[in-house]
Amino acid sequence: MRYLSSFILLLTINLSAQDQNNYRSEVWVADNNDGTYTNPVLHADYSDPDVIRVGDDYYMTASSFNAAPGLPVLHSKDMINWKLINHALPVQVPEETFAVPQHGNGVWAPSIRSHNDELYIYWGDPDHGIYMVKTNDPYGNWEEPVLVMEGKGLIDPSPLWDDDGKAYLVHAYAGSRAGVKSLVTVNKMNTEGTRVLDAGRHVFDGHEEHPTVEGTKFYKRNGYYYIFAPAGGVSTGWQLILRSKNIYGPYEEKVVLEQGSTDINGPHQGAWVETTEGEDWFYHFQDVEAYGRIVHLQPMNWENDWPVMGEDNDGNGIGEPVKSHKKPNVGKEYPIVTPVESTQFEGDSLGLQWQWHANPEVVWHAKLPGENYLRLFSIKTQENYKNLWMTPNLLLQKFPAPDFTATTKISLFPEEASEGKRTGLIIMGIDYATLTLTHDTDGFIIKQTQAIDAIDGKEEVTIVEKRIDSNEVVFRVEVSSPGAICQFSYSKNGKDFSKIGKSFKAQPGKWIGAKVGLLSVSTREAKRGGYADVEYFRISK
Repeated sequence: MRYLSSFILLLTINLSAQDQNNYRSEVWVADNNDGTYTNPVLHADYSDPDVIRVGDDYYMTASSFNAAPGLPVLHSKDMINWKLINHALPVQVPEETFAVPQHGNGVWAPSIRSHNDELYIYWGDPDHGIYMVKTNDPYGNWEEPVLVMEGKGLIDPSPLWDDDGKAYLVHAYAGSRAGVKSLVTVNKMNTEGTRVLDAGRHVFDGHEEHPTVEGTKFYKRNGYYYIFAPAGGVSTGWQLILRSKNIYGPYEEKVVLEQGSTDINGPHQGAWVETTEGEDWFYHFQDVEAYGRIVHLQPMNWENDWPVMGEDNDGNGIGEPVKSHKKPNVGKEYPIVTPVESTQFEGDSLGLQWQWHANPEVVWHAKLPGENYLRLFSIKTQENYKNLWMTPNLLLQKFPAPDFTATTKISLFPEEASEGKRTGLIIMGIDYATLTLTHDTDGFIIKQTQAIDAIDGKEEVTIVEKRIDSNEVVFRVEVSSPGAICQFSYSKNGKDFSKIGKSFKAQPGKWIGAKVGLLSVSTREAKRGGYADVEYFRISK
């Protein structure tokens, strides 16, 4: 089952190398083109990032929770300019569980490592256990997921292959499932890294001084075992380092990065990376609510076998995040490139930036060779429908910057004169808003709707509606900071836009930032059939 669905999905998410290599965002570029960069290096919700270097290539992965495809794989040559090149998890597993939206569940805090000329990614699913996928080609297919350790509440795993060839796995706990948190545990693994061999040993208890210790990353340097583990909460915490000469401890502890006087809250969870030129750097995220968990890069060095991150502005021995800095020395300069955001829907594939709200079904959309548009079929909503929170066929992408505009040209073909089909733009989170084109027996209608507390099942309400004399329209939403305030507008010709409805404050989803994207749905009472054709989706200033 999964082999077929994975193959279908891979056909629909590949993006040409030329598009990837040439793309430069209009709304966020971290590279200042003068030898410096500005944080965040990715102003998008690549939550819980982990990064490794393989030769002179750098690879990143991040949490993807319930979205499919999952486990994004990004590539960089200089640690600043990143491309989204693949997803290591075409569909979520167990496949049948994720056939419906599982908000906040799924892929938590992955760790990416290189071993025996292969890339491994481990992640915790808080309801099922710790999984692993691997490949010898990060651009190609990744092997089927392996359940390395079954159990509830097992999260934030990171492997370590020791100098003697023995393998270990460190992880933390989700209190919502395990009944306890703020513990760090080390398990033995088989040398293949496919299963744990024991019940594990607790090596650190953070309850007294470091509550909610989590996000563990395992390293070894100069005879010390290091566990990088943030504590104190996602938006309010600090970066903790544990070290010991024995893998099972006792571990010394040191806080090495905190918000301090900066506006970069949390500095939370990430990755130590060493360049080919011997420089040390640390990636972490910052939680900025509707914009998600955005990725920062801090300079790092070692003093007395302790990492020092950022800059110690107040002299208390703890680093604080930098806003701008000289770029990493990687031996040469590379061109500016960013993850792709806009698309004309050319060719026979969707872009890698798109994710569904659940494991996709092949009948949700069509992208045929030679057709320069995306066809989204009018899929009927679920039983007991009140709002779109549990609708799986939402096609979404991350907010890419504090201020941006998303514009799409879309046509509705209901196939029947009766009511029930609608398509258009959506800003999705625990609250959401839409601007859609729908119809009744008299013709076509533009509607702006909102669902406040959609997560709690509150009904979607219509803010305003307006008749239009065409089945084709251009929709736009402008997102502005501070506050991620969204204003919808529409146009008949793609040039002259009229605002519609009232502004909407975007909200994060469950453990993720807000998303922007497309919907094409049908009421359960409507007759079968109907579809929408989307000509383009553009992100601009």
